[in-house]
Amino acid sequence: MGSSTDIRSFEIAVSDEILTDLKARLQATRWPEAELVDDWSQGTPLAWLKDVCNTWANDYDWRAREAALNRFDHFVTEIDGVDIHFVHQRSPHENATPLLITHGWPGSIVEFHKIIEPLADPTTHGGSADDAFHVICPSLPGFGFSGKPTTTGWGVEKIALTWKELMARLGYDHYLAQGGDWGSAVTTSIGWQDPDHCDGIHITLAMGTSPAIDGEPTEEEQRAIAGATFYQQWDSGYSTQQRTRPQTVGYSLVDSPAGLAAWVLEKFWAWTDCDGHPENVLDRHELIDNLMLYWATGTGASSARIYWESFGSIKREPVTIPTGVTVHPKEIVTPVRHWMEPNYTNITYWNEQDRGGHFAAFEQPDMFVDDIRQWARSIG
Repeated sequence: MGSSTDIRSFEIAVSDEILTDLKARLQATRWPEAELVDDWSQGTPLAWLKDVCNTWANDYDWRAREAALNRFDHFVTEIDGVDIHFVHQRSPHENATPLLITHGWPGSIVEFHKIIEPLADPTTHGGSADDAFHVICPSLPGFGFSGKPTTTGWGVEKIALTWKELMARLGYDHYLAQGGDWGSAVTTSIGWQDPDHCDGIHITLAMGTSPAIDGEPTEEEQRAIAGATFYQQWDSGYSTQQRTRPQTVGYSLVDSPAGLAAWVLEKFWAWTDCDGHPENVLDRHELIDNLMLYWATGTGASSARIYWESFGSIKREPVTIPTGVTVHPKEIVTPVRHWMEPNYTNITYWNEQDRGGHFAAFEQPDMFVDDIRQWARSIG
């Protein structure tokens, strides 16, 4: 019998029963009437969602997509009673740097399917062996193929400590960490909880920093204030629901694939740099790939609980290790450097991109890879 600290190989293998049930549910969807506007201002448009669900039911080949995801090396290990699923793609280059990458909601490890190989094997993808990383991409507890916590307490700080244990269990005494969305919060927490082993962090979102405006807001501040105002007034309803009553919305997300698609895909419209339509920047099939990691695992409720666990209660201590920040123009709230500096006291890398939104690795993989390489070089 294996130890609870064992690291076990894992292969994604969704059952035929789940796929058959999914198709039946999609085909039996009870649709509402169409929105009363010709845009997304009332939510995900009916005609487009019906088209996506038709693709999902009839033209989407999960087995091919499953095989593509299984080209990576997947593992599971139990930490504090919860199975943690992760991709661990070791570089062929001996001196590669361990790089821990964390996703958020409504994302998954699917976000990283275009960047894992270039980061791990740079000489095959236009880089130098000096830019090589051993890439570790865990699924957050309650997300994807990770286990679902059966007790409360799995907020940002505990997840960060879990990632600390994961990296130690993999034998990495020193590593770098990167994250977006909730991954930015987890990565920040790693930065102050594990400074003896984490040599530097990189984030793309800093929602917890407090505005510090002296006089007229700068253009940078105005952009962030506008983003925060829009988010609070028009874009944060999902967050209020998930941080207050995740179980209530969870019934629909686990029972209805069309409901799950509407709930999740709206955020890919709102948060990507897509000129008004998510399929301008992301392929429909990869959008469905991400949905599958919620549907096939029944994690609509368990993933929503990270909001209930963490919103408004995240402990914030100064991060003193080298910190990198990349600003994408369509991020929910774009980071402002001097707002961040009281909490991130050692910002050594700052880059403003001219494209990209909330899902940086998913939307702009080449840009993301180049940015990570530059940031890592800045740490030395």
